[in-house]
This record gives sequence, structure tokens and C-alpha cells, in this order.
Amino acid sequence: MVVAVSPLYAVAASIAIAGGLIGTGMAQQGIGAAGMGIIAEKPEKFGQVLFFFVIPETLWIIGFVLGLILLLQIL
Repeated sequence: MVVAVSPLYAVAASIAIAGGLIGTGMAQQGIGAAGMGIIAEKPEKFGQVLFFFVIPETLWIIGFVLGLILLLQIL
């Protein structure tokens, strides 16, 4: 089944996905730098640092789902 997508929906979907990816990168940049400093001083904190490093990944997932919703014209 092929769905005809309006160019406006395609642009909106690409902005949503790109925004999620850029936000994830910006968040992980600071968390990664700080995390490396923490791990250098206290290697036992690796699990906690990894957890905080993975949390921003939800931003790109949300952006992808929103882009998919826009492309499939669900809302």
C-alpha cells in the first residue's frame, strides 16, 4: 500500500526526526565528557554513567515516532 504524502508533511517529518537526532547529540556530548571524567576517577561508577548516557536516546526515538506519525498521516 503506497500512501501519497504531501510535501509539507514530508518536511515536517524530516524536521521532527532531525530535531530529535540533534538534541540527542547535544545532550550526549556533555554527558559523555563528564562521564569520562567520572569514570577516570571512579571506575566503579561505569554502570551509572552508562545509564545517564543512554537516557537521551529516547529523544531520537520520540522524533522518529513523530515523523512516522506525520508521514502516515495518522493525526
